Amino acid sequence: MDRPSLSQPPLVQAEDRRAINRLLVFFALVYVVEGVGEVGGLIAQPLSFYLKEVHGWTALQVSAFLTIFNFPWVIKPIYGAFSDFVPLFGYRRKPYLLAANIVAAGAFFWVTRLTAPGDLLWALQLTAYAMAISSTVCGAVLVENGQRLGKSGKLINQQWLWLNAATIFASIGGGELAERLPPTSALHVAAAIVAIAPLAVVFGTLVLIPDEKTPIDLPALHATFGSLVTAFRKRELWIVGVFLFLYYFNPGLNTPLYYYMTDDLKFSQGYIGILGSIEAAGWIVGALLYRRLFEDMSSKRLLNLSIALGTMTTAAFVFLAGQTSAAILNFCGGFSAMVATVATATLAADYCPRRAEGFIFAAMMSIINLSTSLSGTFGGFLFDRFFHDSLTLLILLSAALTAFALVLVPFLHLGDKRQGQPVAAATDEA
Repeated sequence: MDRPSLSQPPLVQAEDRRAINRLLVFFALVYVVEGVGEVGGLIAQPLSFYLKEVHGWTALQVSAFLTIFNFPWVIKPIYGAFSDFVPLFGYRRKPYLLAANIVAAGAFFWVTRLTAPGDLLWALQLTAYAMAISSTVCGAVLVENGQRLGKSGKLINQQWLWLNAATIFASIGGGELAERLPPTSALHVAAAIVAIAPLAVVFGTLVLIPDEKTPIDLPALHATFGSLVTAFRKRELWIVGVFLFLYYFNPGLNTPLYYYMTDDLKFSQGYIGILGSIEAAGWIVGALLYRRLFEDMSSKRLLNLSIALGTMTTAAFVFLAGQTSAAILNFCGGFSAMVATVATATLAADYCPRRAEGFIFAAMMSIINLSTSLSGTFGGFLFDRFFHDSLTLLILLSAALTAFALVLVPFLHLGDKRQGQPVAAATDEA
């Protein structure tokens, strides 16, 4: 549908404005909850601190444990397909959102009673599935209403703004809990706080979003399945998938950095939490500057820039020596990560074929999630077993593999394609 215009009746314009405002509030709620409620949110630092201090786990063990919770985010296309074509009680969105967030709240309350890592694994895995389902269905709500109202960009900006604002709170809050409380208490208090957050999405789902009653559409399901089969036969799509996997597959630094800052640099847990908020601030600045600095770049140029920035900011961590350098490095890392996210997400969207856009885009994002999670375990493994806790060697290898992505860009045959221009359209122009 075209963007609402001044030619519409005033009553329609007013109703559209009310709908947009309700959606902005809804997505603010959703992405605050996602930023706080993921296993990588408020509970992340207390959990790593607990496993390290109470159970004596190594960086590899903690990395592997955290990687398990990425799997629900890897299979997001499955949730999207169910939400699209299998309505619950006649509705495609609200029942899934309500069920997912109620389960998330219950599972986090369950965590407050657990101490054994095996039991925590089951409870936190349940929260990961619930949050991934909620995120996927919210994405569908965003696409539907963004296209209907012509406000997709505004809604996406709302997503990134509030997700990173929540990350700032989660990083500082998690660090303070780990700093001020015993490890077990910090974990349980973090879980109790996070358990309350999904209830905000339950409220928002009930009062803020539209969801018309829809029967199961078997003809549409059949047509979309045919489009998916055709899409998966396209060589270009596989090339993009391989590129995205290799782009993000480099030794992850997060857990090794946490151990290095804790054990070698003797940073307090509170300051490590503040560093996470500084990194999120770098993301926010990158998002705000995108329109001014990067929006008019070609897809190829933006990809090359993102790889160059990622290589430089990763390599710069060899200069990590104290609190000031850590703050600067984390801010720059957040900024470059935002540019990389925009470059790769836009690339994935531009290659999505018609009639299969939603599923293929979710599949591309799942490839990124899979590669990122595997790289985290890979980094922890190298740090513990090969580099014997030498962070410098790990940093240099990670930077080198990031730079290697420059060699892969020509295989995409992007030419001068503009960002946001579908690949098919760019080919037609050529």
